[in-house]
Amino acid sequence: MLRRLYDWTLSLAASPHAIWALAAVSFIESSVFPIPPDILLIPLVIARPRQAWLIAGVCTLASVLGGAFGYFIGWGLFEQVGKPVLQFYGMEAKFGQFSETYNQWGAWAVLIAGITPFPYKVITILSGTTGLNFGIFMLASLIARGFRFFVIAALLWKFGIPIRDFIEKRLGLVFSLFVAALVGGFVILGLAH
Repeated sequence: MLRRLYDWTLSLAASPHAIWALAAVSFIESSVFPIPPDILLIPLVIARPRQAWLIAGVCTLASVLGGAFGYFIGWGLFEQVGKPVLQFYGMEAKFGQFSETYNQWGAWAVLIAGITPFPYKVITILSGTTGLNFGIFMLASLIARGFRFFVIAALLWKFGIPIRDFIEKRLGLVFSLFVAALVGGFVILGLAH
């Protein structure tokens, strides 16, 4: 079933309304949809390199707005909607452990999940459930999702199809290593003081 959903999502890239489809997928992926918007973002930027920044901007804006919807799910509908989504992704046990320290480090969690392959939707719902400051949540989401989607668009704009395999297979690892180095740097600075 997941493969059919993936193929269907990818087929939207050929649609004359592909940018609108990207916006829809980006929005719902941030709260409940299992397929990341990169699946549409990549072929769209390859097909329309002159619109790379517009495409990345649409993806970012829709994803951040979808993140706000995920926040609302966590804040207002956790028992009815949020909990089943977390159960679907097998994150319910981790949710209980993670929520204890979440509000202290929530902005970092949003940044990390927004950039790395970690399911961003889990963090959007968790942020609403724990009551993370909404302004901090939105700012961290905008920075993280913008960074991710604009880096992908920039790589595709600059290098085209040859970079596609790298993005699809290794960019998640590169983003994860970047975030680990960034967090590690802050930890080292904190220990030095």
